[in-house]
Order: sequence, then structure tokens, then C-alpha cells
Amino acid sequence: MNKVSTKPLSGMRDFLPEELGRRRYVVEVVRRIYEAHGFAPLETPTIEHLGTLLGKYGEEGDQLLYRVLHRRDALKRALALPEVREADLAEQGLRYDLTVPLARVVANYELPRFFKRYQIQPVWRADRPGRGRFREFYQCDVDITGTTSLVAEAEVCSAVASVLVALGFADFEILVNHRELLRAMIRAAGIDAGLEGSSLVAIDKLDKIGADGVRAELAERGISAASADRLMTLVSLAELSRLGAALGADERGRAALDELARLSEILQKTPAAGRIRFSPALARGLGYYTGAIFEIAVPDLAGSLGGGGRYDDLVGMFGKKQVPAVGFSLGLERILVVMEERGMFPALAVGPELLLCWLDVEIGAVLAAAAALRAQGLRVEVYPEAAKLGKQISYADSPGVKAPVAAIFGKGEAEEGVITLKHLASGQQARVAIAAAGATIAGWREG
Repeated sequence: MNKVSTKPLSGMRDFLPEELGRRRYVVEVVRRIYEAHGFAPLETPTIEHLGTLLGKYGEEGDQLLYRVLHRRDALKRALALPEVREADLAEQGLRYDLTVPLARVVANYELPRFFKRYQIQPVWRADRPGRGRFREFYQCDVDITGTTSLVAEAEVCSAVASVLVALGFADFEILVNHRELLRAMIRAAGIDAGLEGSSLVAIDKLDKIGADGVRAELAERGISAASADRLMTLVSLAELSRLGAALGADERGRAALDELARLSEILQKTPAAGRIRFSPALARGLGYYTGAIFEIAVPDLAGSLGGGGRYDDLVGMFGKKQVPAVGFSLGLERILVVMEERGMFPALAVGPELLLCWLDVEIGAVLAAAAALRAQGLRVEVYPEAAKLGKQISYADSPGVKAPVAAIFGKGEAEEGVITLKHLASGQQARVAIAAAGATIAGWREG
């Protein structure tokens, strides 16, 4: 019999209590701030029709979709075909992001004219995991649909900046660019419009493979060396005015520059003030972006903490109505990696606050005492077996438990309606009424 591995699949993880406590801490900060900005919660299914997902993410994104194999008779029929193609084997897939499912929801329901939603759920990508990257990971999205106003861009940037400040990040930047500006640069470089998508995929890898790597990839995609050099020169111009001069009379490009200038001015009145930096090389590989695009950079992380942008055409791909939209997504896993490495987490309460140790008492009385302690807001674990007191107290202080307080409940305590509390770190003890245990422990905690 083959040995079954106990390790999770590559790119997937188990979350033990301490790590899960850190995740919950970050998610609660995100949730609180998103709701303070007026965003309402939304959840969508893990599995979507492939027709919903395919054709939205660009060539590389579509290749990273996890497909769900047909089941039972449907799979038998597919395998019985004379020539079996990949498309015959699956018609469903795991969601790749939260934006395309949102667009489907907007196309499917009667929603407020301006729909502000946040969504914190896992997504899946059949990628090769690197540092801070996984095949299953959580995104924390905010989106506004129904308006082309730059107020929407400002609001999603404000929400994301507020989250990062609340978590303790002091050195992040929000990089901004515009898809129409990138298209203008491609036109100015003399690259055929049919190669626009390929060019953007290559440019999006600049921070990973460097300028020479991008040039090599552009050449592989059929772009001449002269056009590649011209494009690389344009994406190196870090000032709006210099890039505007280089683009000349390209109307759409100049309109995008004007929009970015207005957005930067607006954002100076929000929590994102002082953190906005124009980045002409920022491309964002997803194919659905139409306007401003964003990405969060911190100095010691290759890649970003999150990103987003405007996608005015995506909802229209699911129906007759065109609905403008803009969104920003924080990557929970990346945030956790950086916060852990920098020691940014506060002391977090994980596990029991009190271990209830018992001797010579009926288990019903023990459980009643535990219920009375929990009613005072205490996190209580009951030692599950009859054992010597020393063994029970030793367990309270063991790795993975680390309850700061042991409560001793013996025959005498049960008869008197009291409990003996022992603060394990200091050795302090107090024999108090069960109803006073919470106040006593609170005093130790604050002292």
C-alpha cells in the first residue's frame, strides 16, 4: 500500500491557530475600514462556468485557470469521443479573481445605481508559487460600479491606503498608470495594434525579468528591436510632462495623462496623500482594464501587496448593458508575509484564556462552572480527563495551549461556589466567587 502524504498540495496550506489568529486580525482591520468607506459585503461561488471566466484575463491568465473535470456520465461521454480535446473535459472552473464574478453579479441582478461592494474570499491560480505567492490565496477587494467619476478611483485608493496605515505600513506607495496611456506608448513605438496585448504582458514583467528580459520577450512576440527600444524608452519616462511631450499629438494618450494629473490632485485630499507615484511601466497583466490602473509597492517585496484599476467594459461582456466600474484588491498573503518579517503584529489572543482544572467533582458541575466563566466573556478550555492537578496545570502552560490562567475547581470550591485562579506567569493566586473570576483576570491582564 502506498504511503499517503500528510503534506498539503504545493501552493496550498494548512493554517494552525497562531497563524490563523494573524490572518483574522488583518481581515478584521480590512473589513472595518472597507465598511467605514460605505462598502457592503458580497460573496460569490467558488466554481463558475468556464464561459464566465475565459477570455477576461488575457492569454496568461486563461492558462492559469483551474478547470473542474466533468463527472460520471458526462465524463464518460467526453472520453468516448473519437478525438478528446481539453474543452470537452470541463465546463466549470475555480474563480481566478473576484472581479469577474462581481461583473457577472452586476449583470445578473437589479442593484443600486452605484454599487459599492467588498469581498474577502479565496481564489485559485495554477501558478508556480514563489515567495508570498500561492495557488490558493485570499483577495480583499473593494469595487464601485455605475460611475466614471474619479471619485470612485479616489474612494478605492482611500480605502486601501487606510487599511495599510491601520496595519502599520509606513513606507508603501500606490503606483498609478493608465491603460490608454500604455496604448498610446505602443502606438508611438510603432507596434501593431494586434500585438498590444502581447506587448503589455511583456512590459508587466519588467520588475521580474528586467529591461533585457522584456526586450527578449518582445522579440519572441514578433516586435522589432527598434520598436522595443522605443517602447522601453517611453516606459522609463517617470514624469507626466516628459511623457506627454514624447507622445506629441496623440489625443487619447494626452487625455489619459490629463486624467492621471486630476486623479493625483484629488488623492492629495485623501489618506493616500503623499503616496501616489506615476509609473509608466506599470501594465497590470489582466486584459479587462480600460483606464487608470494601480499597484501597491513596498521596498522589501518583489511584486506588490495589491492592485486594481478601472474596467468599464467587463460587465457588458455578460449582457446588453455597459456598466462602468473600478476596483482595488489587497493580497492577504503578501500582507501577512511582510508583516511577519517586519514584526508588525500586536500581541494576539489565540486559544484559551483559562484552563479549567478539576478534581473530585462531577463532570456536570465542571461544565456548569465553565459555562458561568464563559458568560463573563472568558475563553475557557476544560481539561477533558480526570488527572492529577500538576499534570493539568502543566498542560495549561504547554506549547500550543499557553493559557495564561489555570482555574482549579475541586470538591471544596464546588461546595462553596468559588474557584481558585492561578496566574501562571507571575504565580499569583486568588480564591474568588465564580461570578468574580472575569473581573479578577481582567485586573491581572491590565496590571
